[in-house]
Amino acid sequence: MRTHHLAQINVGRLRFPLEAPETAEFVAALDPINQLAEASPGFVWRLTGDDGSSSSYVAVTGRDDPLEIVNYSIWQDLDSLKHFMHKTDHLGFLRRRREWFEVPTVAIAACWWIPAGTIPEVDEAYERLEHLRANGSTPTAWALNQPVPPPSSPSPAEPSTTALPGG
Repeated sequence: MRTHHLAQINVGRLRFPLEAPETAEFVAALDPINQLAEASPGFVWRLTGDDGSSSSYVAVTGRDDPLEIVNYSIWQDLDSLKHFMHKTDHLGFLRRRREWFEVPTVAIAACWWIPAGTIPEVDEAYERLEHLRANGSTPTAWALNQPVPPPSSPSPAEPSTTALPGG
């Protein structure tokens, strides 16, 4: 049994509003790609709206940029996330991201290990991304291409962490 899961957040700033014709293909792909993620081996959870809609439409507390898109998900392990990202239809959209998103000037994605069965709050996910931006890859938050091995023993859940439904 795994004692830790992988949490990841990635954000992007759209070049055009979600309603613009320039983003129509991206918006149309959100539900199918999210369904693909949810059906992928190793998928645990993803941020959604109350109605199950894509996190791309979720208003995140303290974030008022309508062009910022957030993807926050939890996976059993790094291999599961990488498989989804690079070995499924997701890859084609990943390769085309510059059509829809501004070129980032700071880190846009962070990964970290969490106790299995928990979901850190969105604010913590953003804090992890900010930590990566300020400090580079550390066990607190690391870039996908600079992985940190999972902790070898269970660690207690942080106060900002909630349990997974049914877990």
